[in-house]
Amino acid sequence: MKISLKSNLEKLPLPATQKWPEGVFDIEAFKNGSMSLILFAPEGSDYQTPHKQDELYIVLEGSGVLQVENESFDFEAGDVLFVPALKEHRFIKFTDGIKMWAVFWGPIGGEQNA
Repeated sequence: MKISLKSNLEKLPLPATQKWPEGVFDIEAFKNGSMSLILFAPEGSDYQTPHKQDELYIVLEGSGVLQVENESFDFEAGDVLFVPALKEHRFIKFTDGIKMWAVFWGPIGGEQNA
């Protein structure tokens, strides 16, 4: 199976919502069982809230800072970032044109709590 970055990018942004007033910059590209693959290409601010599952971000383009609760992680293209389930996190600084795959998997609350 192939999942196309280009064809998923063409679908973004989705219309603005109350939670994402600048538009929604993520789309589910694939789902299988508990695993979900999301294309995340934010513009403006990152308004995300904690997720119920563990999450990996695979940075394709761009750089910035990921804030996970009280820790900050600088990142660049090619890096992989892990955020445990239920942890407050957001991208607080990032370059224009940033693109990443986000992979969610496992039980609600994360594997560490299973």
